[in-house]
Amino acid sequence: MNLSETSLILVAIMPKARDMEIARVLGWYRIPLKTAPKILRVDWIAFYQTTDFGVEHKSRIEAYAEVRGVELTTRAELFRDEPFHPRAEEEYYKIQLGPLQALKKPILAGSWKRFLFFYTTGEKFFNAEKIHDLAVNGPEKEILWHSLQERMELPTAFAEPKMPLPSDLLFLLGNLSLSGLDLSQAD
Repeated sequence: MNLSETSLILVAIMPKARDMEIARVLGWYRIPLKTAPKILRVDWIAFYQTTDFGVEHKSRIEAYAEVRGVELTTRAELFRDEPFHPRAEEEYYKIQLGPLQALKKPILAGSWKRFLFFYTTGEKFFNAEKIHDLAVNGPEKEILWHSLQERMELPTAFAEPKMPLPSDLLFLLGNLSLSGLDLSQAD
């Protein structure tokens, strides 16, 4: 699959350089169930790098990957060499990835430094210089909302094909944390 203007992208925190190496070599990324966004059926995932990546690579997006599948497992299954880790029995989503792709030019944090996950489109991703540029506003917000609604994973107990969703779905699904950010300010 190619990244296109209509691709749905999840922007996610890549907390440790070790996690990026796991994504590169083993082809997966993990998200704790308790902090995961409600919708993981996205086309691509972009990784925001933290201070663990060092001065030259922190506070930016340099890599992204195609999402090829999602499964629920435990941390103990992900890291079999750490059976006694304090969170060993906690549930995690294991997101299977295609090869990591490097951006030609990183997307810098600017004033955005505190979030867990948010969604954007391929069009925004292609044109972004700063993370603020990834925010979906205006008429595009409605299109993104419908795309997310279509991908909403409903429990099998629901007979209806669509479930009414709250109007503030865009940034409030699960623990999509953009608290303290003013999306109307430009850098």
